[in-house]
Amino acid sequence: MTIRMGNAPVSWGIYEFKDIDPKYPYTQVLDEIVETGYTGIEYGPWGYLPTDPAVLKPELDKRGLQLLSSYVPVKLVDANAHAEGEEHALKVGKLLAACGAKVIVLADDNGSVPELFAQAGRRKGSALNSAQWDVFAAGVNRIARRVYDELGLKIMFHHHCAGYVETPEETRILLERTNPELVGLCLDTGHYEYAGGNALEAVKTYGERVRYLHLKDCDPNIRELCIKEKLNYREATQAGVFCELGKGSVDFPAILAHMESLGYDGWAIVEQDVLTDDLAAPRRSARSNREYLRKLGY
Repeated sequence: MTIRMGNAPVSWGIYEFKDIDPKYPYTQVLDEIVETGYTGIEYGPWGYLPTDPAVLKPELDKRGLQLLSSYVPVKLVDANAHAEGEEHALKVGKLLAACGAKVIVLADDNGSVPELFAQAGRRKGSALNSAQWDVFAAGVNRIARRVYDELGLKIMFHHHCAGYVETPEETRILLERTNPELVGLCLDTGHYEYAGGNALEAVKTYGERVRYLHLKDCDPNIRELCIKEKLNYREATQAGVFCELGKGSVDFPAILAHMESLGYDGWAIVEQDVLTDDLAAPRRSARSNREYLRKLGY
C-alpha cells in the first residue's frame, strides 16, 4: 500500500488570483511535472488547462498523468453565492469525471476578504459566529450532496490561510458541521502549520476524515518573521514561508506513516507555493521535493 505522488500548477505560481498572470504555457508545466517524477496532477485554476476533456485527456494520457481533482473556491459565507458556487462545482466536476478524477477540493473564496488576507497566519479562534457558520456549512453540504448525486465525486474541504476556515479551531468547527459521508478533509500540511496548528496532530485527531493530502512545508523562522512584521498572505508567500519539503516544521515521515496505518492508499499532492521571478525555481523545487519523498520510501 503506497501513497502516490502528484503535483499541481500552483507549484509553478499558477494561482486563482486574477492579478497574477501565468508565466508558463500549460504544456511546459505538464512536461515538467512528469520530468520531475510525478504521475498525478490537480487541475489548477479553471481555464489554465484545457476545459474540453477531448483536448485535456489526450494531453494527460500521452504523459502518463492522472487528473485527480480541482480546487474550487466558493464564497460560502454568503448564502446568495451558494447556487452559483454549486453550478461552478458541477461544471468543473463534469470535466473531472470525464477525465477519471474522483475528487473536488472545495474551499472558501480565500484571499477575497481584505482583513483575512492581511491577518493570515496571525488569527486565533473563529472569525465567524454561530449563525454565519450555519450558512457556511449549509453551503458546503449542499454542494457536496449535489456533486455526489449527479457526478459521483466526493468533496474534500481545504482549510486555507486568508479565508474563513484557516485556524485549527475553524477547521474543527467546519468538520463538526458538515456531513462526514460526503465531506472529507483535504489536509494541507503547510497551511495548517502556518495557521498555528500541528499537521501530525490533525491527522491523529481527524483520522479517516483526512481523505486527501496537500503536502506543503512551513519554515518556522520565516513564519515567525511574517507574524512579527505583520506580513499579509501574499507577502508571506513571497518571503518563502512555504519552503521545500523537509526544510520546515512539518513531520512528513510521521504524517505519511500514520496515514498508511489508517489504510490510506490514495494520492498526496505536493505543492510548492511560490511567487518568484526565477523561472527555473519551480522545476528545481519539484525535483527536490520528489527526491525528499523518495528517501522516505514514497
